[in-house]
Amino acid sequence: MTNTHSAICRVCPAYCQIIAHVDAGKLTKVTGDKDDPYFKGYTCPKGRALPEQHNNPNRLLHCQKRASANTFENIGSEAAMDEIADKIAAIIEKHGPRSVAVYGGTGQVSTPVAPSVAVSFLMGIGSPMHFTSSTIDQPGKHIAMAAHGLWGAGELDFNTANSWIIVGANPVISKASGAPGNNPAQRLKAAQERGTKLIVIDPRVTETAKRAHIHLQAKPGEDPTILAGLLNIIITEKLYDQAFIEEDVEGFEALAERVALFTPEYVAKRAEIDVDQLIAAARTYASAVGQSGRGGAVTLGTGPNMSLHGSLSEYLGYCLMSVCGYWSRAGDKVTKPNVLTPAYIAKAQARPPYKGWDYPEKMRVRNLSKTASGMPTAALADEMLLEGEGQVKVLICLAGNPMMAWPDQNKTYKALKNLELLVVLDYHMTATAELAHYVIPPKLSLETPATTQLCEGNKHYGYGLGFDEPYASYAPAVVEPPKGADVVEEWAFFYGLGQRMGLNLFVASQTGWDKFQESSPAFAFLDMKNKPTTDELHEHLTANARISLEEVKKHRGGKIYEVKEIVQPKDPAFEGKLCIGNAMMMQELADVFAEPPASQEAVNDFPFRLVCRRLNSVINSAGRELKKSLGKQYNPAYMHPDDLNRLGLSSGDTVLLSSPHSAIRGIVEADATLLNGIISMTHAFGGNPGEDDDKVIEIGSNTGRLVSVEKNYDPITGIPLMSNIPVRVDCI
Repeated sequence: MTNTHSAICRVCPAYCQIIAHVDAGKLTKVTGDKDDPYFKGYTCPKGRALPEQHNNPNRLLHCQKRASANTFENIGSEAAMDEIADKIAAIIEKHGPRSVAVYGGTGQVSTPVAPSVAVSFLMGIGSPMHFTSSTIDQPGKHIAMAAHGLWGAGELDFNTANSWIIVGANPVISKASGAPGNNPAQRLKAAQERGTKLIVIDPRVTETAKRAHIHLQAKPGEDPTILAGLLNIIITEKLYDQAFIEEDVEGFEALAERVALFTPEYVAKRAEIDVDQLIAAARTYASAVGQSGRGGAVTLGTGPNMSLHGSLSEYLGYCLMSVCGYWSRAGDKVTKPNVLTPAYIAKAQARPPYKGWDYPEKMRVRNLSKTASGMPTAALADEMLLEGEGQVKVLICLAGNPMMAWPDQNKTYKALKNLELLVVLDYHMTATAELAHYVIPPKLSLETPATTQLCEGNKHYGYGLGFDEPYASYAPAVVEPPKGADVVEEWAFFYGLGQRMGLNLFVASQTGWDKFQESSPAFAFLDMKNKPTTDELHEHLTANARISLEEVKKHRGGKIYEVKEIVQPKDPAFEGKLCIGNAMMMQELADVFAEPPASQEAVNDFPFRLVCRRLNSVINSAGRELKKSLGKQYNPAYMHPDDLNRLGLSSGDTVLLSSPHSAIRGIVEADATLLNGIISMTHAFGGNPGEDDDKVIEIGSNTGRLVSVEKNYDPITGIPLMSNIPVRVDCI
């Protein structure tokens, strides 16, 4: 007999509400929850593949310990934690606490309580070395927020916006960026029908660009040029919100002076777009100036963040919103008032810029340091390889796959092989797990309870993220791990190490700009003698929620709560302002204008530009192991048909893609949605160096191998050029 259970999909940060179909204790099917008031029955291929993930015959059900260069043997989870704790303690004794690092990948969204316990573990041993995928994905968001400041009233409502700009993102496929994540295709369609004008900047006619009112199909890497051009037009034509700027913004003159160089004609020529379309885009976006609550956002994705100048592009997006005054005002409904996170009073005033970079914790390479986006992951391989005081000797990978995700794959491979201890928490043998000393398989998402608190808190990571309604949900575990399995929840692994090493660990909820107003994030020390349950950790994390977890648990599935907060006026004596003329950003914009054109020799040597791309069935490297759901096992090198014809190639041919740094094999396929001269490939495919050349059709190619972390990198975040990579195509 099949039973159905309300559950939360945690494959990506969208956190869709689903129905899990369970037969004799086995997950057999996932469907959308049609009764859910927010998601309304929506699911994507990744969520519907959860049964294949849970029942994968290659799933690890027992901890693995390296037995030889190429083999592993089973080890009990308690014994594994004993050995790992002893090894870490010995390494700390010899090399100090900085020798231990934790890397958290995108998969942390499936295990939302684990990152907090992992950070607590690092703090307990005295190590600052906590790294995440944020700094090799979209670190510019955090830097831009710090340089610009935040608006205390929060963002405008997507449902009432009359314009919206999406740059280098494809939310129809990626789901959780650029527009609300609950059925983004349907939400964008509904927005079109009510008159919202969508402006997309992308070198490809993406699934999102097909829904655009104006699509600026520009050369890759020209995002800051185009955004500066839009600002130039809005300022020159006096389409900005003069009253808002005078009251709540500083730096207008500096911005106006700098973007004056980016005339429509200059921008159109440089970005290879139509000048009339550029002007129309600026006028369309600014058409709601003076109509409080009717403007729209500028949201950016991995494309601009991975193409250098990501922080600048994100910052110019904020400048566009502030120049137009597109922020909630006194009397407006608060768009995201919080449910499972603390209540706060939204006021129509700025939280001024704050320190976003050059934090005290320094790296030993490239003059990098911790920033508002976190520790620079692109420097971590060097920290493992560079001998001397502070060298990283231990890495614990939490729901991440560095061999697929990190830039400069060859260096990453050498660095991971150089470690004294590599521990990977993952449910199958990833490319990184193949190099590990221990592999600890966790419970999978539907085997653990969950709340939507993490997705709700995503609003702190950028405009347009998180729920745009006061929505919340709780779901208990709906299936058990297979009989006889010895799997460990990720948080429980760090808790087990903490017990063995005599640490006092805690959990703490996410915080963002709310914490600077009148909210207090939840924090609780854990009982280190009597192991808590995962439910108890969720109770700790939601202790100061606006709506109690106890109340949320009363509802099967999700609910939109009757929270009708209204934006309050600015405090009478408040003088803080948003900044649109940050000196560092203005200098970087000047540098962009002064960039010399590529030499003809360089163009001849590397005439194509390789850009990143999302797939509907995977999120980074996660999902590649699900062969049935994945379909095509490799990541095609998509090219315009004219480019294929010119090179004498056909879809399905294998080629060598060479960058100034390295080379990979790829299988070309025609894609007429691309500009000529562009190659579009999904990252996080392939295998370890030396293992995938002859298996490209089976596992694809790793574009990170084409990237150097030592050249063409952001001096603040360390993220190197990971998209818009110059490449050459040679027949094999």
